[in-house]
Amino acid sequence: MGKKLDETSKLVEKGKVYTLTEATDLVKQAAKAKFDETVELHIRLGIDPKQSDQIVRGTVTLPHGIGKTRKVAVITKGEKQKEAQDAGADLIGSDDLIEDISKGSLDFDILVATPDIMKDLSKVAKILGPKGLMPNPKAGTVTFEIGTTVKELKKGRVEYKNDSYGIIHCPVGKVSFDKEKLADNIKTLFEAVSKSKPSSSKGQYIKSIAISSTMGPGIYIDQKM
Repeated sequence: MGKKLDETSKLVEKGKVYTLTEATDLVKQAAKAKFDETVELHIRLGIDPKQSDQIVRGTVTLPHGIGKTRKVAVITKGEKQKEAQDAGADLIGSDDLIEDISKGSLDFDILVATPDIMKDLSKVAKILGPKGLMPNPKAGTVTFEIGTTVKELKKGRVEYKNDSYGIIHCPVGKVSFDKEKLADNIKTLFEAVSKSKPSSSKGQYIKSIAISSTMGPGIYIDQKM
């Protein structure tokens, strides 16, 4: 992929900030892999990621999804299992599903649990945690609103969270998406992150925005969308 990346990098002018329309066009042109590459949005924030009160984290439902059907598992009891089934959950259980996880069965992309089950789920926290699969209230995956949550996750709800460098990396679709759909998803995520500014964060909140495909170069976007 080295030669291909060199070739596609020539499409992007170094240091230039593109309009959203130009950027979505370029990211599609620059995708040369034989598979449908994922398009990611990268937002550099003016926060101190070492301060717990400046962590930026939340969820947002992208209008056009991310181009991937994610397998959602739900751990709950009683009537909530029926609610999960009606909403389209792929795996549903309680103690039995926890037992499967303890044996290494992780045949799902997202795990949702009701608050009353979290004590039991702590038994497999060391298995789920490193995989990023442990349900978390801040991610909206610990909730009694099982039906709504499952539907949103299946539709295209994504979680965003800054890394140790204060940068958010989040998928916004596939290169096969129409430019307009990519633009809609990018705007939706950008607006959600913009509204998530910590009150303790001072100065310029959003430093830069860029998009890239899985194997493509980074393309900077003008914040005035």
